Formats: sequence, C-alpha cells, structure tokens
Amino acid sequence: MAILNAIATILAMVLFFGIVWWAFSARRKKDNEQAANLPFDLPDEATQAKQTKDDEVKKP
Repeated sequence: MAILNAIATILAMVLFFGIVWWAFSARRKKDNEQAANLPFDLPDEATQAKQTKDDEVKKP
C-alpha cells in the first residue's frame, strides 16, 4: 500500500509542476497579460448607471 501512495504522490507532484511550468511558460505570457488586464478593459458600471439616470431625467 505504501508503494501505491508513493506512486500517487509522485504523479501528483509531476502533474502539479507540469501545470505550473505550462502556466508560466514564455508562450503563455501574452495570454497571461491579457487576462491580468481584463478587469480594466470592462466598462465602468458607475459611469454607465449615472448616464442611464441622467438620460431618464432628460426624457420628460
């Protein structure tokens, strides 16, 4: 049973380090930068709400 636990641990470690290596590889740099800037690319909800409120006030 100990050998099975050791094999499972080694496989999990290899998988973990493989995912970490893939995530931080040079090929993923552009995608990572794009994902990091995603919150700043979204429209500002407060500004949109104010514009909607101003538009409603001007209608009558």
